[in-house]
Amino acid sequence: MPEGLSAPIGIPGRAKAAAAQAVAFVRRAAGTPGSERDTLLLGAKTVVAAMVAWTAARHFLPPAVATFAPYTAMVALQATVYRSLRDCAQYALAMAVGAALAAALAATAGIHGWTFGLLTLVALCLGRVRRLGQQGSQVAIVGFFAFSSGQGRIDYIGHLAASVAIGAACGLTAHLVLAPARHARHRQTAATDLFAELSERMTGLADTFEATAPDADRVRQWRRDWRRLSRDCEDLHRGIEAEEENGLLNPRRSFEGAAGALPRTRASVTIAQRSLDHLRSLTRTLDHAVGSREIEDLPPAFRTGLAAVLRTSADAMDEMGRTPRTDDSRLNRTIEEASAQLDEVHRGSQRDPEARSAAPTLQGTLLTDAARLLADLRTGRQDLSHA
Repeated sequence: MPEGLSAPIGIPGRAKAAAAQAVAFVRRAAGTPGSERDTLLLGAKTVVAAMVAWTAARHFLPPAVATFAPYTAMVALQATVYRSLRDCAQYALAMAVGAALAAALAATAGIHGWTFGLLTLVALCLGRVRRLGQQGSQVAIVGFFAFSSGQGRIDYIGHLAASVAIGAACGLTAHLVLAPARHARHRQTAATDLFAELSERMTGLADTFEATAPDADRVRQWRRDWRRLSRDCEDLHRGIEAEEENGLLNPRRSFEGAAGALPRTRASVTIAQRSLDHLRSLTRTLDHAVGSREIEDLPPAFRTGLAAVLRTSADAMDEMGRTPRTDDSRLNRTIEEASAQLDEVHRGSQRDPEARSAAPTLQGTLLTDAARLLADLRTGRQDLSHA
């Protein structure tokens, strides 16, 4: 082999790895409900619906329009029933506009290069209409087929419309026969797990504050944990929004009270996001204090008191995470207890002149972050009570 060239080493290995991943994906989808099973079922429904639509269109309609049937079946099979009906209606509207435009131009101006250019220009403008959504480009695509292959003839457009109708019927029937699963309870469970982990991490952070010599690597690990949990919050928010859409027009029933559970879960995740902002700020301050050894100047009573505030706040977080069964009175008492502890820390630092002069900027920054955390917990408690 010439120098500088190399054989495609590793391709069989990568193929085996890809096959192993595919098998593992199918096993997880078969064994556990969730997004992977939804994706697998949607793919299977799409294959069957497209195959049936293409077969029916080839049997009843000219081959020139048969491709529109399986394509429409794919459009009609989206992640949710609501999105499927919406996209299917938008595609049918785009098809009607594109076909009508092609027929009108062919009948009035004939089949020419300049009329095709005019068709393209008008179709692109009409495709930008917001009501057509993501299917706006289909105005031009259908117009091209109707103008070039069908020469703008009404019989071709009628066959095209019939092909689209066959595809839509196959796709929507597959969706209604095996509707997407409902995951409201899964979202609740995910929120509960998120709060449990957040509470556990806050307790660990409190232990770090009380440590005689806090571990700098451990503090940086807290910062990475907060960033990861923030990403988890964002993912969970998207999952809740997707599930709210999934509930629209879905023939499958969910558990009783699911409609109210999702807004409450969304409110709780918003609280977690806000709290994480303050915890990231507090931990960033701690990281700087440990690195500069300014942490050693903090009075022991201050560090112990702030650790108690964090532990009590962690208890409040744990209570908030029980979205279907939060005890509002207990949550309120816990937050008020944390507020009283924070007030005591502040008063203690003000009473003792020596303590007040020890790292005053660091004390003030930590107290401010803790106060903002409790303020958001208090606001969040009110939001949960109204959700």
